[in-house]
Amino acid sequence: MAHWLDIVTTVLGLAYILLEYRASLWMWVVGFAMQALGIILYYQKGLYADCGMEFYYLSMTVYGYWKWVRGNHRDRSFDTSADSSDPQPPNLGGLEITHIPLRLLVRWSAIMAAVWALIYWLLVTYTNSNVPLADSFTTALSLIGIWALAHKYLEQWFIWIAVDVVTSILYFYKDIPFKASLYALYVIIAIFGYMKWRRMMTSDAK
Repeated sequence: MAHWLDIVTTVLGLAYILLEYRASLWMWVVGFAMQALGIILYYQKGLYADCGMEFYYLSMTVYGYWKWVRGNHRDRSFDTSADSSDPQPPNLGGLEITHIPLRLLVRWSAIMAAVWALIYWLLVTYTNSNVPLADSFTTALSLIGIWALAHKYLEQWFIWIAVDVVTSILYFYKDIPFKASLYALYVIIAIFGYMKWRRMMTSDAK
């Protein structure tokens, strides 16, 4: 079956973003499996930047899981005002949803631009990629997106909307139709995800 990796990673990707929409800790587990298979898929399709990015994603799923679990432990250890008879939802991390600090936004924007330029140069110079501009763009911006997600910043949804739009177009072009359709769906879910996280952040602030 020619598209089996495409189909499997698409199913895992759909589960991943739905868990992200719910701010579920399980998203990191599903994401690890999805990205491990994605390494094989992207290499076969000549998307070398995306393939290399999956290794970064794998490490960030471990970091994100640890970050969210550590938040749970922190809250349970130091929040003496909490009612012990009212347990926390089992699939919500202890970290609160917050905005990206302006100082970090400026810094990471500069890093993203530098990484985009570097990856573009590497693809043009050392690979046979015929989509170096788009491939390097989504890779560089995704680097920022997964970091923002690991820290539960609300604006991570805006980052993923931009990534998903470009990636959907790119994957249709590279004949990965199932994942291309998934990324188109991601755009819609990301819009609703932003609204849900914003409501959750407002609720946490009360």
